[in-house]
Amino acid sequence: MTGQNMAGETAPDRMVLGLTGTQRHAFLQGLVSNDVPQTEGSIAWTALLTPQGKYLADFFMIPRGDTILLDVSAAQAPMLAQRLSMYKLRADVAIAQTGLHVLRGLDAAPADALADPRHPALGWRAYRDQPGAAPAIDWDAIRVAQCIPETGIELTPETFILEAGFDRLHGVNFRKGCYVGQEVTARMKHKTDLRKGLVTVRIDGQAPVGTVIMAGEKEAGTLFTQSGDHAIAYLRFDRATGPMQAGNAKVVWDG
Repeated sequence: MTGQNMAGETAPDRMVLGLTGTQRHAFLQGLVSNDVPQTEGSIAWTALLTPQGKYLADFFMIPRGDTILLDVSAAQAPMLAQRLSMYKLRADVAIAQTGLHVLRGLDAAPADALADPRHPALGWRAYRDQPGAAPAIDWDAIRVAQCIPETGIELTPETFILEAGFDRLHGVNFRKGCYVGQEVTARMKHKTDLRKGLVTVRIDGQAPVGTVIMAGEKEAGTLFTQSGDHAIAYLRFDRATGPMQAGNAKVVWDG
């Protein structure tokens, strides 16, 4: 495929933090939506939530030696480090930048690569001292096709992670112990049917991210990442039963 490279391409918008200390696993386990992996060579995607169950950050957790690597959006890294420092109190943990580069690819995975845990279509990730090739793969096209949300675009401070597909994308574990925001997340899973959420829609025309989607005179949702004639949209399912409009673009959901 065009743009694939055995060495992997650099993800320039990512940063790798390192969580160290004897209590690093127990500390993080009590905060995030997914189980913290403990085995070298494993990786998990997770979210940090508010006590009200809303999204704060999403990141990958990778155990490496005496450190848990946190692969996070560079824009969110300072906030995540500050939030973790707030929670640590007297726990024996420390958070620092590692200087590692995030590489990713779609071709045959090199020996140090880890399969992206969200979806097979996202290929692999690796963490190295040196950067990789310049970005060339159309990741947005893959995300739209598989309805995979992105930090700062589909994932915002108003997001509930189940509406964003974290269950389907292996970013939440309902069998783990308590974590911040668990009560709201568990209630959404077990006591309600989701009435809103992210879906892939067909789109005819162009409209900017954040454009309101209208179903007649009623707001039906918001348009996000677009690729070709498809896009990710946040919809109210009860209002998305026919043709809709996002600015000058026509939108149809086949759900």
